[in-house]
Amino acid sequence: MAKARSAPDVWMLAAIGLILAIGLIMVYSASAVLAFHDYGDRFYFVKRQALFAGLGAGALICTMNIHYSNWKKWAGIALIVCFGLLVLVLIPGIGVVRGGARSWLGISSFGIQPSEFMKLAMILFLAKWLSEKQQTITQFRKGLVPPLALVGLAFGLIMLQPDLGTGSVMLGAAMLLIFTAGARIAHLGGLVGLGIAGFVGLIIAAPYRLKRITSFLDPWSDPLGGGYQIIQSLLAIGPGGLVGLGLGMSRQKYSYLPEPQTDFIFSIVAEELGFIGGITLILLFLIVVWRGVRTAIAAPDTFGSLLAVGITSIIGVQVLINIGVVIGMMPVTGITLPLVSYGGSSLTLLLTALGILLNVSRYSR
Repeated sequence: MAKARSAPDVWMLAAIGLILAIGLIMVYSASAVLAFHDYGDRFYFVKRQALFAGLGAGALICTMNIHYSNWKKWAGIALIVCFGLLVLVLIPGIGVVRGGARSWLGISSFGIQPSEFMKLAMILFLAKWLSEKQQTITQFRKGLVPPLALVGLAFGLIMLQPDLGTGSVMLGAAMLLIFTAGARIAHLGGLVGLGIAGFVGLIIAAPYRLKRITSFLDPWSDPLGGGYQIIQSLLAIGPGGLVGLGLGMSRQKYSYLPEPQTDFIFSIVAEELGFIGGITLILLFLIVVWRGVRTAIAAPDTFGSLLAVGITSIIGVQVLINIGVVIGMMPVTGITLPLVSYGGSSLTLLLTALGILLNVSRYSR
């Protein structure tokens, strides 16, 4: 095995730190008005975000210094625990309903979101499984069906909450990982067709999803209903122009854009910091993805390579979906912007995963 480098990937670590700092600033800017109105404390949300950022940073430092191969023996246990939590959260009286989804376990305002943990657990297990059985991945029944069955089961449990956003990120990252492991394009193409048919079925089964699709295509057809969030998001981005209205000067955060500190925080970034601020943030994410891909290519073994692909895919897919929604290119799915949006489980989990990715970078050839 290659000797560990003296330091992890500096470019990736610097980009992560800058994104996290921007996130804390923007969470305060986006939430101060709402926090003062609801809790009498302008710093309510950012204090909690800073707490979880600190916990996540500690987790990142720990996982960055634990050899990534150690996660192989814990991957199966982590997956079983996460499946158990996904079942537990669906039980009335145990799972907590927030935003119309039974996605949380916890007490009062503190809680964890099991679906967020499942994203990492699934990547860990798939990296282990596919690295050990890579020679069979081109065989549909023996190589492709077993991992896809696990992904499908997890996706189904997440959809019962329902949480299409988190489920889509996990599914997208898993499919990219399976493709990288050597699955045949013909097999994956057929499965994509089945997935589209299933997605259509999900839309038909829940009218609110159809409303989201139609609102995405023409938000002005229902400006006070399904199209409201997209319209308000675009009304934030448009006036931002090249340099923005100035930090803290957003107008849409005054109860026009719902929950501006979470799913639509990029709208506030574009409104206050303009095109330059938005592009800067996107470039920082691209640096993380670029260095993640580089780490995957240079990893000393198949497990490390697939693990790097999976974690990088989680970040990339989630950023793509979130910004796509915010700028009106995708239907509203309810997914946060990694490391930027307010949210404890997501922030802590992503920093933990990025620590693992940074550890793989320390052993790059």
